[in-house]
Amino acid sequence: MLTWRPVPPLRSLDLKGAVIALILAALWGGNPVAVKIGLADVPPLRLAWMRFVLGGLTVFVYAWWTGRLGALRIRPGEGRSLLSLGLLFAVQIGLMNIGIDRTTAAHGAVLLNSYAIHTVVLSHYMIPGDRMTPSKLGGIAVAYAGIVLLFAREFSFQGGTLLGDLLVSASALLLGERIVYTAKTVQRLEPIQMLVYQSVIGSACFFLVSLWWEGNVATRYTASLGLSLLYQGCVVAGFNFVVNMYLLKIYRPSALAATQLTTPLFGVLIAAAAAGDRLTPTLVLASVMVAAGIGLASRR
Repeated sequence: MLTWRPVPPLRSLDLKGAVIALILAALWGGNPVAVKIGLADVPPLRLAWMRFVLGGLTVFVYAWWTGRLGALRIRPGEGRSLLSLGLLFAVQIGLMNIGIDRTTAAHGAVLLNSYAIHTVVLSHYMIPGDRMTPSKLGGIAVAYAGIVLLFAREFSFQGGTLLGDLLVSASALLLGERIVYTAKTVQRLEPIQMLVYQSVIGSACFFLVSLWWEGNVATRYTASLGLSLLYQGCVVAGFNFVVNMYLLKIYRPSALAATQLTTPLFGVLIAAAAAGDRLTPTLVLASVMVAAGIGLASRR
């Protein structure tokens, strides 16, 4: 029989949490760029299962190193939550990879990081005490205006990045849902357990679908692919996710979203430096509006 422990209330962000979350935000900003670089050598779903395997192994090694392998045991009543989280994660990453393959790294960085706004909206309905306020509503309006601005020049079926932008936007919405669902679930499941089983479920799903859908597409094993996978797997799916899980166990999701206001800016700058994307006025303005909206929406 599952034993329920009292759940402490999630609290506002303090200085220590803000610094850690800001570092994670900067590292997360480079993830769409790393995905875009990897996609030059491998198709989207194959890249996803490679990333899942490497991320899962990273977390497993961390669990072994810290003596927490016992946390991986699934107790009665936990299987459904782990399966739901794993499937949600798989769909979200699949949409992200396929979308980024059809748009630019800079667009991906701006649109994917709109998830922080979705997090604020969903937290209002799903997290006790995390209520909507006028400043949050204003921030949501500003951020969505930035996204509309980014879409405006592509809103025709001939738009070169429109399909990719829409897929990444759908991924951002699911990412916001996953963040809030994780914030609720992590109160009764071990973060290490959640991360490992996310990776197991995601790897299995992507391997099977990729085998069927991308079986005739060759993989080029290059240094850039290796670096891309190390960044996505060890840094983002490993280090970032482990630390973020523990932050979600302590702080309100909307409070953590405040630190994400730098992420679209980091992403656009990294995309320009590493992927050669042009820093157009529209792109810069859209990223600033998304960042400002996140900041406003995350105020108490």
